[in-house]
Amino acid sequence: MSISARSGSSVRAAPAPRDRGDRLSSLILWGPPGTGKTSLASVIARGTKSHFETINAVMAGVADIRKVVAGAQRRRQVANQRTILLVDEIHRFNRSQQDALLPHVEDGTIVLIGATTENPFFDVNTTLLSRSRVFQFRPLEDADVARILRMRSPIASAAWAPPAPR
Repeated sequence: MSISARSGSSVRAAPAPRDRGDRLSSLILWGPPGTGKTSLASVIARGTKSHFETINAVMAGVADIRKVVAGAQRRRQVANQRTILLVDEIHRFNRSQQDALLPHVEDGTIVLIGATTENPFFDVNTTLLSRSRVFQFRPLEDADVARILRMRSPIASAAWAPPAPR
């Protein structure tokens, strides 16, 4: 997977290590299936010790959002624990469903991670986009896989060779 951060049309570097702390803003992860969007969301949740909820935009509605938000408010008050909500296929939410997320993203009740295969600049509410960082994922090329294997294991890289050019 190759990732580039996009906000509008500019590419931004990650904050310096001293600025990172345990702060987390909402994210939109955009890319083709199988590039690791959902896996990255899970890793972020574990790495920040946040509660992790997942909903699929095809199956969920506003009632499901309200249920997640109620649980997030309870966890925040009782255990001071943040909730990360992964909305898979966020581009499938209609505007009112996306609008239902907005106040809870703004007040920090939930940290939204939206995963989409569609261009979020066309399919995600601009207000929600303005409160999120967009990362575009691309599939790995064979040469990328070979380079990773060489870095990690000389034995594994010798056993795997990229397909010969046609």
